[in-house]
Amino acid sequence: MTLFPPLTRQAAWVALTLMLAGLSQANEPEPLAATISAQGAGLYRISLTLRHADEGWDHYADRWELVDEQGNLLATRRLQHPHVDEQPFTRSLSAVRLPQGLEKVTIRVHDSRHGYGRRKVTLEIPR
Repeated sequence: MTLFPPLTRQAAWVALTLMLAGLSQANEPEPLAATISAQGAGLYRISLTLRHADEGWDHYADRWELVDEQGNLLATRRLQHPHVDEQPFTRSLSAVRLPQGLEKVTIRVHDSRHGYGRRKVTLEIPR
């Protein structure tokens, strides 16, 4: 007598695989909300609220980056320390000069262990 009939055993493997995939995604940095505002003279302020299961210096959201529609790096906001007890949190970057004619920018978040998260936030540049 087997503990699991064949179909149930297969379903259990599928469920376990999906659960493990979900755990790996749970450790990715997640951008929750972002804003962009003009500061004048072609400069902008970008703010991002993000969530990440920071564990300490060995695993934390260490930066977010602003890229154009082709993926070219425009600006980086380094996060200087883990935010273990401050989740979610918001950090801003001021005096960002953006190329003329650019209509949208995208924010991607990076963590010290897994690299870039899959989720991104795209903002339209105010005129």
